[in-house]
Amino acid sequence: MRRLTSFFTLLCSCTLTLAQTDCANPHDSNSDGAVTISDLLDLLGLFGDIDTDHDGVWDSVDECVDTGACNYAASPTEACAYIDVLGICGGGCEGDGDGDGICDDVDTCVGDLDECGVCNGPGPTEMEIESITILYDSVYLPQLEEWYVYEFGADTTFTYTCAPLFGDCGTVSYQGYDYATVLIGEQCWFAENLLSENFQNGDPIPAGLSDSEWENTQNNSLLGAVAVYGEDEGCWNGSPDIDACDPNQSLNEYGRLYNFYSVYDARGLCPSGWHVPTAGEWVAMIEFLGGFELAGDQLKTEYGWDGGFNGLNSSGFSGLPGGKRDQLGFFDGAGIEGSWWCSATQGYFGYYISLVDIGCPSYPGDCSTCFIDQFINRIGRSVRCIQDSE
Repeated sequence: MRRLTSFFTLLCSCTLTLAQTDCANPHDSNSDGAVTISDLLDLLGLFGDIDTDHDGVWDSVDECVDTGACNYAASPTEACAYIDVLGICGGGCEGDGDGDGICDDVDTCVGDLDECGVCNGPGPTEMEIESITILYDSVYLPQLEEWYVYEFGADTTFTYTCAPLFGDCGTVSYQGYDYATVLIGEQCWFAENLLSENFQNGDPIPAGLSDSEWENTQNNSLLGAVAVYGEDEGCWNGSPDIDACDPNQSLNEYGRLYNFYSVYDARGLCPSGWHVPTAGEWVAMIEFLGGFELAGDQLKTEYGWDGGFNGLNSSGFSGLPGGKRDQLGFFDGAGIEGSWWCSATQGYFGYYISLVDIGCPSYPGDCSTCFIDQFINRIGRSVRCIQDSE
């Protein structure tokens, strides 16, 4: 301690002297003309420690001494981190092939979307004829004493449109409604939510339930039930396009909401030859679309999502944020969430697939907009039908 005290005494003395005359200071180890913290650290290094990166932290307790790291001078000290390809310190992104500022491992398109929303696609290729003009002229034939009309030219105008990425399986008529369908991989799906008020055999599904009646479906012989978003008091509207709490508008936009007891009922909700998809069938479709991290934008509609979180609907699934009726009967989520039942349950919890308007925790892995989970069977959710496999 006495040696250090002497050093500080010399430092102060020489500083005063420097204010008047030049002083060759033996303690200016880096010869920069001033005795600073770096010189002090160099001197103290003689006593058993050094500061290699000159960040004011002894190497013995410094977690990062690599001056090539972007955070070597962090205070308090932290493990070394490096600039990634996006220019983010410690970001961890290893590639951005298209230079769009989105890391390749989460980028839904490494390249460019064409006019049809296809990644690196050819653009519009389907020729659509707009009009055909045929030109005629005539000449008088004296021998026949009549006019002869003949064609001497034709003009066709056409444009190129986007070819459908996914086919359909024809229109399905069921209980007074005509449903559009879409072929995704080898599966044929309804391209809109179910609207039925009856089971497949014609028995009516209990409807018009009050909040308390909806809440008690679990205690009422596991009663199946159906509702229209906003049909009862207690409703939240997040749709940017419609008043979802108006049941007439929400029915037209979202279809009906069913609790899981109606899904699990042996009388069935879907038409003959169709059924409510299993969790495995949902996963197969999602994997066909590239997995949970990529499927969301392909399943979501290009409109109707709050905050502009619309999708591309490149799959033709046309997933709208139809919300839900919660276990207490409250209508919630329209505009920000769409969820559909799977035909699987675990006790009082039914499995469902959900699309949301922002990032979400998910099963089986992290994803941007799509996940499978399980929750209370009294929840009212949308239903899609899938064709039976042959």
